[in-house]
Amino acid sequence: MRFRIVVAGKPALNYAKTAVADYLKRMVRHGGCELVMVKAGDSASVSARLLEASQGCHRIALDERGEAPDTRSLAGKMEALEMNGEVKTVAFLIGAADGHTPELRNACDMVLALSKLTMQHELALIVLLEQLYRLACIKSGSPYHRD
Repeated sequence: MRFRIVVAGKPALNYAKTAVADYLKRMVRHGGCELVMVKAGDSASVSARLLEASQGCHRIALDERGEAPDTRSLAGKMEALEMNGEVKTVAFLIGAADGHTPELRNACDMVLALSKLTMQHELALIVLLEQLYRLACIKSGSPYHRD
């Protein structure tokens, strides 16, 4: 199963650029992770671009109103999707400053909260990449994750 992250806008802050590059590099050992950047803008246009870029994927919107599983639970959900065999790519959708439209959230298979706190999309991208790396390490038996 492949991971695709679709995010509105490019990371502009230096710490974000560095962290994104680091986690993408780490993910190569575990099959990689595709990062797709769409043009930022208002909520409606960004949501439309996110949906277009994630067609054919199992869609997960990142939103503070979503389900907030712990890491092991999220790993179990991803494993179940992979074992199902019908899901080839999981797309995580990160919106811009105005967030997702209700239509986008309704079109997704899951709404995931990385935290109940609202966070900047660049920070959400880093947290998501770290969690995906952590999930890959759990799957491979690497000692990175500690319960």
